[in-house]
Amino acid sequence: MFDAKKLLDQFLGSQIPGLSGGSVKDRAGQMGDLARNNPLKTGALAAAILGTKTGRKLAGNVATLGGIAAIAGLGYLAYRNYQSGAKPQGLPQDPASLQPPAESPFHPQSATLSNDFALTLLRAMIAAAKADGHIDAFERQAIMQKVHAVDLGAEAEAFLARELADPVDLDALVAAGRTEEQRVEIYTASRLAIDPDTRAERGYLDMLAGRLRLPDALVDHIEATVSSAKISL
Repeated sequence: MFDAKKLLDQFLGSQIPGLSGGSVKDRAGQMGDLARNNPLKTGALAAAILGTKTGRKLAGNVATLGGIAAIAGLGYLAYRNYQSGAKPQGLPQDPASLQPPAESPFHPQSATLSNDFALTLLRAMIAAAKADGHIDAFERQAIMQKVHAVDLGAEAEAFLARELADPVDLDALVAAGRTEEQRVEIYTASRLAIDPDTRAERGYLDMLAGRLRLPDALVDHIEATVSSAKISL
């Protein structure tokens, strides 16, 4: 089995070649430059599969986390704010707010964030990207040409090709969320994949939230948190 967590990193940020060290602000600036100059270097998978969905990138403190840690951190922050009774709000300035405590099910090293669950999050993102029906056979071929250029390995490429071609199995996606925290992460990953600017996309996210049995107030917190994590290029 290929490393699904590493594949998530390539979707969402942290393992980006060409970024030097420095502050979060510095890295965010470098990421923006790379995205404009060579999108295949910055989350080529996101550019290929999700890139037609958005003209945005992740804010610096989120992108620095990357991958499963970004999904977990955003989910954790939204869930914590929801449980505290606070009003839905965007990202605070302190990057530490996105780091779940070690004992939290949202912590990236938690047993619940296994390689199998990372595959679920990848499936959730691809399903969301397909929600408006724009990924037809021609688009799939174009996407896979870009994916092949990244040299992910045959197994990862085959996984992506299947997920792009097969109908969305919403029952399996929902069933993979065995805890409320996992269900929050599935919705968070889906919302990260798209900016719902069509009825089909908004309808898909609403249906997913309902199937995941997420309270409306919790969904509002996830929406506010993820929306603020995206900034225009």
